[in-house]
Amino acid sequence: MDDDSFVPVHRKCDAADERIVELRDFFIKEFHKNPEFFVKVPGRVNIIGEHVDYSNYGVCPMAISQNILLAVASSDDDIIYMKNIQSKYGKFKCIINNIKIEPPAAGSYPLWHNYFLCGVKGILDYLPKIGDHAHKGFFVAVSGNIPAAAGLSSSSALVCSAALATAYLYKMPLNKELLATLSASSERFIGTQGGGMDQAIAFLAKKGYAQFIEFAPIRATPIRLPSDAVFVIANSLAEANKAATSDFNQRVVECRIATKLLAKLTDRPWQEVEKLGQLQSEVLDVELDEFEQLIKKHLTKDIYTKQELIDIFRISEIEFDEKMLTPNTKNAKEFKLRQRALHVVQESLRVERFREIADAIDEDNEDDAVEQISELLSKSHNSLKTLYECSHPNLDQLINISKEFGVSARLTGAGWGGCIVALCDSITTCDRYISTLKEFYYDKIKHSKNSDLDEIVFATEPQNGAEIFIADFS
Repeated sequence: MDDDSFVPVHRKCDAADERIVELRDFFIKEFHKNPEFFVKVPGRVNIIGEHVDYSNYGVCPMAISQNILLAVASSDDDIIYMKNIQSKYGKFKCIINNIKIEPPAAGSYPLWHNYFLCGVKGILDYLPKIGDHAHKGFFVAVSGNIPAAAGLSSSSALVCSAALATAYLYKMPLNKELLATLSASSERFIGTQGGGMDQAIAFLAKKGYAQFIEFAPIRATPIRLPSDAVFVIANSLAEANKAATSDFNQRVVECRIATKLLAKLTDRPWQEVEKLGQLQSEVLDVELDEFEQLIKKHLTKDIYTKQELIDIFRISEIEFDEKMLTPNTKNAKEFKLRQRALHVVQESLRVERFREIADAIDEDNEDDAVEQISELLSKSHNSLKTLYECSHPNLDQLINISKEFGVSARLTGAGWGGCIVALCDSITTCDRYISTLKEFYYDKIKHSKNSDLDEIVFATEPQNGAEIFIADFS
């Protein structure tokens, strides 16, 4: 199908693609049959616009070359059979009509197959809307080279790959925006209240471009990047899994409470409004810079206690928990509303500025564009560190080394570990920068000798979004 609004289905596989060939052979060995098709879904790096998507503000990510690969074939029964090419991830099977997704216990990581089941369940829940009720099982083998818990969207790519595979098996139209929306909502089965950026770029990415992703509804606009600029991703090797702690959801609920409190303090109905972007554009109808001033005027305290907020809203504790919190934030007693709201709005202003810079790029001003974007990256990290408090000492050390070298960088992804993204003005600068990080960071922390540094710190350029390949190697 040539329509760019649908996921492309390629009629043949590249026999020279070593990972696809390796996964095919693994599938045949494990399941004693040939795969029918392959699914490829990329990871992503967010250039600017961190922790704003769940407040309904736009973001500017791009897909990277690291991806999730699936080999899939239908079965004759109602069982999903799952195996991972990496032996550390155990095999799993379940009845397709009896999918159970258990959110992880506090401090523990979700089992890998639960992310896959999120995507399957999201599609199965949607199928009755288009009249399809037949739920047959399938075999699936998984291969992924996106570093886990690194802020590069490995978990969301797995959710999206499962949703795409299930949709294709059941002959559902492969509309990119619909699949992104369903994948975003279905990942919440695992307990994470994300905003949809990861799933949107997974389906809507285009090679050679970053994307400006907007929400409600999801839509994407390609963004031109400076032609000589090179983005570098460096993994801090401090793992961060947003489903394993309450840190991520705490920020989500702080933004939600800030929205409702600001609505109440400006004499607007607060019960139904949930997101800062909704309050700004639909309820208050003000520009972002005006909204920033309203936050500064009305959210005056550094810390609001739970009891104080209950008194302001004149509701019971039970109602507060139901309206404001998530299951893993029910024990929170203090909330930093001013800081979180200011980060969201100021970061969204940086996204606007990034788009203005990108729109004005021509061959005569590319150096200026790199300098201006670099300044935005530095300001973004400072805000994430101080206002959103989601950085990590390892991340800050990488940022400081980058700054001393003369390159701007910021954390990318949820934070609390994971990766930074840096902007170099040329491939020459990029090569020297990567060498500097290896010498002054990775050699100092004695990274695992079993790990390949080229998979930990690397240059990247924008890649395509999700694709399907029919298992024909002729």
